[in-house]
Amino acid sequence: MAAQKALSLTIQEVPTLLSAYMPVLERGGIFVPTRERYELGQEVFLLLMLPGDAERVPVTGQVVWVSPEGVAGRRVPGIGIHFSAEDQAVRDRIETLLAGQLDKGAPTYTL
Repeated sequence: MAAQKALSLTIQEVPTLLSAYMPVLERGGIFVPTRERYELGQEVFLLLMLPGDAERVPVTGQVVWVSPEGVAGRRVPGIGIHFSAEDQAVRDRIETLLAGQLDKGAPTYTL
């Protein structure tokens, strides 16, 4: 498997977080816009800054979604990262920020 890669993502607004969050994954996940190539199952390291936070939070996970360059429709190229079990606090923080909005059927970067 390919070596672990490092990414950085700053999400400044809750509506953007809602579009990027992947609640259907068992441990939660996040879509990261990127034009770099990644493989399904590849491990990644992400420095994530959420709305209202002053510091980036380190997150590790595996690539479970790939939207390649030239993807159809209004989709942007990028990857979906499934959080590791150690990142439960990040998932909890995201779901607190998105309380009451996750079941509204808002468009996302993945589905």
